[in-house]
Parts: sequence; C-alpha cells; structure tokens
Amino acid sequence: MTILQMRFCEFLRHRRESLGLAQKVIAEAISVDVPMYSRYERGQRPLKEEYIPLIASKLKVSCSTLRQMWIADKIFNFVSGEENVKQILNIVADNIIDSINE
Repeated sequence: MTILQMRFCEFLRHRRESLGLAQKVIAEAISVDVPMYSRYERGQRPLKEEYIPLIASKLKVSCSTLRQMWIADKIFNFVSGEENVKQILNIVADNIIDSINE
C-alpha cells in the first residue's frame, strides 16, 4: 500500500509511529491535548486545515501531500455511503477537468 492509498488518519498514525514520535509531540505542535489528537488519528474527529502545515513539519512530509490526503479523505467521508460512488466521482472529475480547460 502506498502513502496515497492510506486513509488520512491511518497515515498520521503510521508516519508518527515510524518516526518514533509520541502523540504528545504532535498534539503540542497544534496546541491540542493528547486525547483530541488521538481522535484525529482514529478518524473520530475531522482535523482542521490550519493544522496541516504544523503536522507536515513534524511528520517530515510535504504540506502539499498531506493536504491532498486530507482533501481526499474529506471527499471519501462525504460520498462513501452513496450507491453510485464511481459515477459521482467521475462526474466530479469531468467537471474539474472541464473547469481547468476553460
């Protein structure tokens, strides 16, 4: 599994653990308590966008990559229960491509 195939919350935990960092290190960087940060890693609470650069720095990943994963996870959470997810995402992708080409 590549980084971009992981869910955002899974990546946060995996990367932090691979660097040998305690949750407390990340929690302090974004000024939240450890239980709150733990909820982010378990996918129980949505992470605020403003935290992405701070977390990216601590996890030694690019802010751009972490933000892409965060956005992808938001989209996943929004459409995951829909019947025609593939068709919905294809429509969105087509609309984005059309708007870029205008």
